[in-house]
Amino acid sequence: MKAKKSTAETIADIGTEKRDFPSFNVGDRIAVVIKVVEGTKERNQTFEGDVIAMKKHGISSTFTVRKMGAHGIAVERIFPYYSPIISSIKRIAEGKVRRAKLYYLRERIGKAARIKEKKKSAPNKKKTTAPTDKPPTKDGGAPTTEPPSKHIAPTDT
Repeated sequence: MKAKKSTAETIADIGTEKRDFPSFNVGDRIAVVIKVVEGTKERNQTFEGDVIAMKKHGISSTFTVRKMGAHGIAVERIFPYYSPIISSIKRIAEGKVRRAKLYYLRERIGKAARIKEKKKSAPNKKKTTAPTDKPPTKDGGAPTTEPPSKHIAPTDT
């Protein structure tokens, strides 16, 4: 049965348009391309960093990206997922994390603040048998390496 009035879920999804961004999660390194308007000119600016938090609440969904700026100073920026100023998002690397929020990276310095990259698994290859010099048997099976038996079955003639 459909609800006659607006529910919290339908209100949260009002105004959300389909964004064709690649899927990304907390721990991934992404590059966000933003439209920047300066006077009458418009240009694109890239903000590349690690996703340290995501909040998924319909139209008000946001994600936080942290990058290391000049002289080792970290810069964090919160982006609304459905914002029209975001022109594209590109996932650069997939991170290996075990937390939903990576706020602990704020206290880390240097190499300790890095996120390990998830290793891509190689596709499973089918096992192939080594080729043999012997032709297959009459019944189509693989050649045998056993010597023929001395016992010969009697035939009805």
